[in-house]
Amino acid sequence: MASSRGSSRDTVGSGDDAPLEITIGAGQARIDPDRWSPGSYTLVVDGTPQSHVDLDDPTHLAFEYVRRIGHAIDLLPPGPLTALHLGAGALTLPRYVEATRPGSRQQVVELEQGLVDLVRAQLPFPRGASIRVRYGDAREVMEKLPAGLRGTVDLLVVDVFGGSRIPAHVTSLEFYTAAAAFLSPTGMLIVNSADGAGLAFARGQASTLQTVFEHVVAVADPGTLKGRRFGNVVLVGSHSELPVDRMPRVYSSDPLPAKVVAGRELRDFVAGAPVVTDATAVPSPEPSRSVFGGR
Repeated sequence: MASSRGSSRDTVGSGDDAPLEITIGAGQARIDPDRWSPGSYTLVVDGTPQSHVDLDDPTHLAFEYVRRIGHAIDLLPPGPLTALHLGAGALTLPRYVEATRPGSRQQVVELEQGLVDLVRAQLPFPRGASIRVRYGDAREVMEKLPAGLRGTVDLLVVDVFGGSRIPAHVTSLEFYTAAAAFLSPTGMLIVNSADGAGLAFARGQASTLQTVFEHVVAVADPGTLKGRRFGNVVLVGSHSELPVDRMPRVYSSDPLPAKVVAGRELRDFVAGAPVVTDATAVPSPEPSRSVFGGR
């Protein structure tokens, strides 16, 4: 999901034939102006806000979970990145990477070409951005990416939803093992997970990532971690040590503060949750309409 630098709000909806609403596999998709933030727009799919884009300031990340992914990206070493995004939305995060790390090379995998066409027409990419979009199932396309990309990716974001749920086949040990093969030795995999009371799904995802990566952390607001409300749990995995000493300060000082769960606390959070395999994987639970929280 992502936004763009150097675009002007008067380009939105340009062209007489630019569609305002389309039908995709997940339902109806449309782009609504944000009445509280001039120059900003929200991608809504089947009635649920999915992505927010500020064309005048792509570093403005409105949704809680996107802000948390953005903070994790900022913790990577400075400079351009080689990035792979599974799931496009409105390309908020590729735009963020382009704005904060000019010269990055990014690939995006999205099932719905019509969705990307809508976003391109209404919310143009930044000029000169190196963002390539491939179409198809996230796992199938990832496994067919050029061999030269393996071992070179600094950032791999998994934010795949079929409607309002995460498909089972992008939650398993086999999937994460295949994804990990693309990471550089210091690369970071970031997963947007969503869950409610009991957090069985998110705990299973954390358990699975711990099988693949030596270093894993979870980030969420305290209410979600205590099962008080349905929400997003951002999981970060790496073969290299993560900056867990800096992360609590970064996330607690955000206007939408979050808790970082790592080390022994993460082991307690997982608490024996089984590793998810292709044979046992299930989609994420059905969310409430408030999952994608505001600014």
